[in-house]
Amino acid sequence: MPAIETAGGGRIHRFLHWIRTHKLKTILLIVLLFVAGEAMTIPWLSIYRLRSVNPLMTSLMRQRQEEAQEAGRSLRIYQHWVPLAALPRELINAVIVEEDGTFYSHGGIDWFEVKESIEKDVRERRAARGASTITQQLAKNLYLSTSKDPIRKAKELIITLLLEQALSKDRILELYLNVIEWGRGIFGADAAALAYFGKPASQLSLDESVRLAAVIPSPLRHTPVLDGRYLTRRKQMVLDRMAARNMINQPRQGETLSSADTTSKPEAIEAPGEGQSTDTTNTDSTAVEKDGHDGL
Repeated sequence: MPAIETAGGGRIHRFLHWIRTHKLKTILLIVLLFVAGEAMTIPWLSIYRLRSVNPLMTSLMRQRQEEAQEAGRSLRIYQHWVPLAALPRELINAVIVEEDGTFYSHGGIDWFEVKESIEKDVRERRAARGASTITQQLAKNLYLSTSKDPIRKAKELIITLLLEQALSKDRILELYLNVIEWGRGIFGADAAALAYFGKPASQLSLDESVRLAAVIPSPLRHTPVLDGRYLTRRKQMVLDRMAARNMINQPRQGETLSSADTTSKPEAIEAPGEGQSTDTTNTDSTAVEKDGHDGL
């Protein structure tokens, strides 16, 4: 037994000596092991199944439920799947010009916007400007979280490139419009249209489409049915961008933007929020399983 202990102690001593004399190699080895471990959490197979299978629950939906649970509440999830072809062109165009004007021309990452974002952040010494494309937002919603962790951001970039490689642009847009957050417990265009306007997304008007697009950057702070300064400014910005691309005729002030009724909740969907159990509806009977990865 002493001989075994001596041999074991000798191996440990030699290992520690190697670390002390090869510090750079040790650091590189640790980094490689960390990267390999993180790579194993990437949902490779799940991403490719998105070609034909619709996700039922997303990482962001689970995050919101966990946040509500930590606050002593429950959160019911509203989400109804709608094919891209059934959504109004006005809504699709409004979302693109609001969130990612070069969506159909970049490979998932808008490097010009990344450069502009970094320069502005450095000037203002804070995270002042976002640079996430629609594909990056989809990656975050499906598999990650709202964390600002640099490791999370690195994984987001990897998943973004995989999504762009595995899926068509139209499929990415369809997924995005069906899973993004549009309010507390409201995910996807159809649930948002029912919650705010009492109608399916396929029947949205230009004004309603622009309203929904305008609040995407901050859906928990702003609602598309209250005409405050934020919504009015962003609606006009979206309309100006659409007009500049010949997507609509340039409206005169107040001509196209009709005020939505804010006096009552529509009966088509219960007011989402607390004290309710999860109830996610998906018209496709299949759902993506994350291969054991939650993306968190």
